[in-house]
Formats: sequence, structure tokens, C-alpha cells
Amino acid sequence: QVQLVESGGGLVQAGGSLRLSCAASGRTFSIYNMGWFRQAPGKERSFVAAISRSGARTYDTDSVKGRFTISRDNAKNTVYLQMNSLKPEDTAVYYCAAAYMANEYDYWGQGTQVTVSS
Repeated sequence: QVQLVESGGGLVQAGGSLRLSCAASGRTFSIYNMGWFRQAPGKERSFVAAISRSGARTYDTDSVKGRFTISRDNAKNTVYLQMNSLKPEDTAVYYCAAAYMANEYDYWGQGTQVTVSS
């Protein structure tokens, strides 16, 4: 198993930036593809970005392209989500998740709140 703990959320004005971190413990971090998801009030959880085991490949949803960047540091067992040019519609609880098989996320963190004020 792997345990995931997110941090870095908070309140920011529109146009601002935040960097989320997700620290992993347990099994070897580098065997997992990692992803970030978010859930806004009254909406279903949705995909934000993902990164391959080595970090060589990344994927993100259209609404965050050019603004958010996912990265990982396998030596630190941590995945990051750099969020720039934040918009009020980015307000959500952000979750990181680990997938041993591509797109099959088995482990989830508890989430961190991101609130963007207009």
C-alpha cells in the first residue's frame, strides 16, 4: 500500500499561484503513475493532470493547459501541482492519487482545499 498526504492548498486571489504537494509513504513511490484530481462543490470529482512513473510523460485536462504543471521527485517521494493564473472556477478540493496500472487509481489522499477569490 501507499499513503498519500496533500498539502499546499489555501485561499488565493484570481491570477495568483499555488503549489500543491503530495507526499507518499509505504511502497516504492516510483512504481506508481500519479495523478491530481479535483472536486468542486456540487460536482463530481474530475481529472486534472497525471504523470508517468519516471516523469517523462505528463497529461492534463484542457481547462488547465498552460496554467498547471505536474511534476514529481522520486527521490523525495513527492508529486507536485504548480498552479498559475488561478481562476475562481479552479476552486475545489484537490486530491492526489496513485495508479499501479495506468488510469486505475488505487490510492487516494485526503484532499486539500483550494479557494480562488475573484
